[in-house]
Amino acid sequence: MRSDNIKKGIAKTPHRSLLMATGVSKKNMSSPFIGIASSFSDLVPGHIGLRDLERQIEKGIHSGGGQAFIFGVPAVCDGIAMGHDGMRYSLPSRDLIADCVETVANAHQLDGLVLLSNCDKITPGMLIAAARINIPCIIVTAGPMLNGESKCEKLTMIKGAFEAVGKYRDGKITEERLLELEEASCPSAGACQGLYTANTMACLTEVMGMSLPHCATAAAVSSEKRRIAFESGMQIVELVRQDKKPLDIINRESLRNAIIADLGMGGSTNSFLHILAIANAAGIGDDKSDGISLKDFEELSYKIHQFVKLEPSNDITMTEFHQAGGVSAVLKELLKSVPEFKDLEGVALAKTSEIVKNAYADKSVIHDYKEPFTTKPGLGILYGNISPEGSVIKISAVDESCYEFEGTAKTFDSEEAAMKALEEDKIKEGDVIVIRYEGPKGGPGMREMLAPTSLLVGKGLGTKAALITDGRFSGGTRGICVGHICPEAANGGTIALIENGDKIKININKRTLDLMVDEKTLEERRKNLKPYEIQQKGLLGKYARTVSDASHGAIV
Repeated sequence: MRSDNIKKGIAKTPHRSLLMATGVSKKNMSSPFIGIASSFSDLVPGHIGLRDLERQIEKGIHSGGGQAFIFGVPAVCDGIAMGHDGMRYSLPSRDLIADCVETVANAHQLDGLVLLSNCDKITPGMLIAAARINIPCIIVTAGPMLNGESKCEKLTMIKGAFEAVGKYRDGKITEERLLELEEASCPSAGACQGLYTANTMACLTEVMGMSLPHCATAAAVSSEKRRIAFESGMQIVELVRQDKKPLDIINRESLRNAIIADLGMGGSTNSFLHILAIANAAGIGDDKSDGISLKDFEELSYKIHQFVKLEPSNDITMTEFHQAGGVSAVLKELLKSVPEFKDLEGVALAKTSEIVKNAYADKSVIHDYKEPFTTKPGLGILYGNISPEGSVIKISAVDESCYEFEGTAKTFDSEEAAMKALEEDKIKEGDVIVIRYEGPKGGPGMREMLAPTSLLVGKGLGTKAALITDGRFSGGTRGICVGHICPEAANGGTIALIENGDKIKININKRTLDLMVDEKTLEERRKNLKPYEIQQKGLLGKYARTVSDASHGAIV
């Protein structure tokens, strides 16, 4: 075992003495050493219940014959970090988490890991770590929050809280109703209720085979989740015995499976960043001839139909999706109907195949692939003179009447400036809000733009105005919103050259994003563009100096 490096032989007497100080018995000194990397935090709703799941995993590990060790990693709640400078730390935390897990697992020579996660950047950070370390790993995502409810109205964090702010400011609801919605929208522990980034990444983790069946969708407060945690603890010991490692599971085929499932379900645009970063950690990045790149998303987006439609583009939440069959039912449909989707065995081995084979599907939620919600994919890549290296739109969250949109640019060099204009009713029908210098380098940290997009929808402009940015969006964003524009403004991208009054054309059908300004004029503007200077120190300064662009996964 790898852990023999810290516990076997006369020379390791001091090491064993220190291990005994932690409570390891002489008998268990010969057991596989399994780390539980836990992102428990009192600050994050998705993570407040992890102490209970830690116990269940620990019981499973010891029942399976292993010795468990719990250690912590940071967690950021994007909803709480949003709309201020705190959001700059969200995306950088993904790589920080991967570094933390790698450091502890390698410094202590652990034989295997259970990665206990839930929210937006924590799950991909742990997947990146698993690929880097390549020792047996299994991921337990803690599960979604229960639906909120107030006066017989079903609520979610996005529609019950974020969009309610726009409705209140537009005079559609009273302050009393706003406060009622505030209190009722997030009623329990868990990841926010829709197919936003946290739940998207949990589903894709299950699709790849890095978590047990039903893990992605079982509610955070359910006994089923506790049983899955226990079984994951048992399973990791078996994986160590079999020496089954993440890179046996995370490969080109399983990542393409994840992309296909993402397109078919209409997941978060953030998945593009994370899948590319996971591919890079697994040694199959876009610098390899057979690697995963933005071209895989583009190619598959023309082939895959959207046959699942969840909140925020529908009223169906993760609770109903789980009851309708969840990821297993999605896999069953994809295996039956999509030739590009490969039949791969994951960490659950034959059990996965059997569960998928017998999966129940409520067809009102999980349609037959041949009778999809739309033949358009859930996500799309747009190219053009604004985004020659690509940009991303959540097609599933755009009304079909808006698939071709032309409007007038109103430019802002920060999210705060755009929010101020929205709050002061300076954004009108036909406008295209341009938010720049919010990319991975320019932010730095590539902040999510859920606050302005929610305010736009709340004010009734969701189909009448658009928003484009070199920043990114929450998985809860809906409306005509294009993000991840590359090159970003800080790297001299065209988005930095847009001026107020310019015409911008968004064409989802043709997958184009264009600035209707001639090249000669753009060259003149480029001559006057001042080079971007990095101002930040500390973590954000290091991040800005080392981060790649969004089209390569914003990796460091």
